Amino acid sequence: MAPHTPPRWSTWTTRARVAPIAALVPLLLGAWLIVALGTADRTIGVTDNLPEGSGAAEAALLAEQLPEESSRTAIVLWTAESGELTGPDLQALAGVVADLEGTAPDAAPIPSEDGTAALLPLEIQAEGNVENADAVEELRESLAESAPDGIEVQVTGPAAVQADLAKVFEGADLTLLATTAAVVTILLVLTYRSPILWVIPLLVVGVADRLAVVLATHALEATGIAWDESTTGILSVLVFGAGTDYALLLISRYRDELRQEESRHVAMARALHRTSEAVLSSSLTVVVGVLTLLLSLTPATRGLGLASAVGIVVAATMVLVVLPAALVVFGRWIFWPRVPKIGSQGTVDTARLWRRVGRSVAARPATVAVASGLLLVLVALPALGIKTGLGLSDQFLDEPEAITAAERLGESFPSGTTEPARVLSTAAPQEVLAAVESSGSVASARISAEGGGVVQVDAVLAADPGTEEAQDAVLQLRDDLDAADLPGETHVAGSDASRIDERDAANRDRVRILPLILGLVLLALVGLLRSLVAPIILVGTVVATYAAALGISWILFTQVLGFERLDVGTPLLAFLFLVALGVDYNIFLVTRAREEAETHGTEEGVLRALAATGGVITSAGVLLAAVFATLGVLPLVVLAQLGVVICVGVLLDTLLVRTVLVPAIAVRLGERFWWPRRVGGSVRDAEVTTR
Repeated sequence: MAPHTPPRWSTWTTRARVAPIAALVPLLLGAWLIVALGTADRTIGVTDNLPEGSGAAEAALLAEQLPEESSRTAIVLWTAESGELTGPDLQALAGVVADLEGTAPDAAPIPSEDGTAALLPLEIQAEGNVENADAVEELRESLAESAPDGIEVQVTGPAAVQADLAKVFEGADLTLLATTAAVVTILLVLTYRSPILWVIPLLVVGVADRLAVVLATHALEATGIAWDESTTGILSVLVFGAGTDYALLLISRYRDELRQEESRHVAMARALHRTSEAVLSSSLTVVVGVLTLLLSLTPATRGLGLASAVGIVVAATMVLVVLPAALVVFGRWIFWPRVPKIGSQGTVDTARLWRRVGRSVAARPATVAVASGLLLVLVALPALGIKTGLGLSDQFLDEPEAITAAERLGESFPSGTTEPARVLSTAAPQEVLAAVESSGSVASARISAEGGGVVQVDAVLAADPGTEEAQDAVLQLRDDLDAADLPGETHVAGSDASRIDERDAANRDRVRILPLILGLVLLALVGLLRSLVAPIILVGTVVATYAAALGISWILFTQVLGFERLDVGTPLLAFLFLVALGVDYNIFLVTRAREEAETHGTEEGVLRALAATGGVITSAGVLLAAVFATLGVLPLVVLAQLGVVICVGVLLDTLLVRTVLVPAIAVRLGERFWWPRRVGGSVRDAEVTTR
């Protein structure tokens, strides 16, 4: 390939005198911002994870008007280790209750009908999740010390569930960051087979990750958009994955140029010029895709969208500005022991496998395309049986005390005791209580709080929490309260009510956001390739990859991992990241194919592009898949599910779609693949080098 002079903008960071400054100044500036600004803090809002305008969200807003708005219910459960609780046991427990801080003078444990257990509802006064977790932990320690011999004590209820959920994220950022960095390090060493080179991209991407978290949280704070602990975790994984992918692409092209150019500064300038279009186009596609989450009904989901957009911008900027300068500061020896030399044929040697793959695909492109497409359809079929909606006990990989206690409580008390439906109303308390008790879906009800013109009634449903019957009971309760025509506002909240609202909001988000993502990605590809056929094909293959990933993941979840349902948010987030990130690899391949086709024609151009990018893109895909799989280190089912689906999808896209399906379609269509654009001038596929 004839060398060409890169434009001036791509050389300023790679000149001998400028490179050290261009590398060091942004790194120092980033480090200063990380230390000086720090991560923005915020108190989790009561409606952050509830769809706007839903019954559960409106009820949460009414609950804030209660005099004790910050209280959460905990349920203490005492169970006999063997047999039943005796009279002396209950007297001893009454003494324990009397010593508990904040309990009413007449408070006493409530024995079960089977005599094996007793419970006591308590109100935990806490302003936020951290204070609530500390209060629950102190309660558990106090109860454990005072528990009579032969009696086991546990704490469950909404306050305990929130406390156990908070424990999931204790040190989560550090654990996730360490795991992700370790995975990236191992894969970079295996990819470059160098004990030195991996340090530079890891350092650059690591700074980008911390800077992205700082800038994203401050951007969210400035715009008033909600975020939670999982937002920064997913953001780190995204920045590490995408940033390392961009770095792999740049370094691969830089190494190729070093085999043709003596000056490493000129080689980097050419590599940066040829890589920047693909990186900028792919990062723009991801940014546009994730910003569609701003249309979600759920505040925390909107926060994830904005945070992800900031993260991708930071990752791309650091890779295109800092990494080139950092690499050229060092000599060719940074690639040791495989130092690229002028005239060496390293590219041909390493591309031999991928050229053989390409030739095999080109021999029967129609057959390969049809077979690959049918395979994707076949593995996607199990996705038709997917069920969504996790119950409370299904949200943790490791079952915490709040869940085990709730299950034990359900053996001796009405199972809805631990998760009552909460009715918030501005009507008269007794009128609201009467309307709730008259509903056929309610086993019992009590006024749990009132004041400020608002009353809260806790209703124990006749159905088991987390089941479809419980959701039907909530819907019936809502209908019955509507029929009662109470004055003012009346809303039903609680875990099952929240699941109903989250399910409905997720359905609405999918209908609205998924087509928009596809449309925006398609427009981005049309603008990049100045073609209509290629973008449609690429978007179609990415959608097929998503469906196949869901199908395979559903089999893994049900047959291997023991998950019976997906979280309602998993399909949307998986679709978003797979479409946005999956298009990346197709962009890397197709932009190189277009470049080669200008000289060699479409068929040979595609084969040359596959040979040139096969190794680096496959390495990038495996790395990205492994990085997203690290979400499984957090014991939350929703993050584990998201990580598995994206991991499977990226591997499919990297090893089958980009390697086999897209090249087969491009070779079969020939120049029509680029329509209406003409690529290759007068060169015709029939005149290219024979296979």
